[in-house]
Amino acid sequence: MRLTSDQSLFAPILIVALQAVAAVYFLVDGIDDMIVQARDGLSIGIAMESIVAMALLGGVVMGSRYIRRLTAELNRKETALANARGALAEHIAMRFDEWDLTPGEGEVALFALKGCDVAEIARLRGAAPGTVRSQLSQIYAKAGVSSQAMLVSLFIEDLLLVD
Repeated sequence: MRLTSDQSLFAPILIVALQAVAAVYFLVDGIDDMIVQARDGLSIGIAMESIVAMALLGGVVMGSRYIRRLTAELNRKETALANARGALAEHIAMRFDEWDLTPGEGEVALFALKGCDVAEIARLRGAAPGTVRSQLSQIYAKAGVSSQAMLVSLFIEDLLLVD
């Protein structure tokens, strides 16, 4: 199961929210203690509560910044992945056009690129395995390859080429 950015950030956001509630509690309690004990002076308990409140506030600020950074990074990665998917789809369509594949051959070739075997492709398309084998032979001939692995490797090589 793949988590979305909202699901993967739920726990950190919940923890920061709990820290914020605790920080507010300690701040309010510390201020109340200072007002009540103002005539007696500052006690160690009040000083410790103040330190804890400041530490919690610091944690809330740092956690919030970290969550914002994570969210921005997740959004950038999701955008890059979507762009890559789109670029791959465009590249596949361009290659299929170059090879002048029929719509049926294009569908069979796409299933082959996804790793389906002849039986799976036949089942998915509602065709006879012999028909699929014939279409695959036509696809391989048009692409200049002799197997499904070589067909897949054409696209992998294209992705790995550096300009």
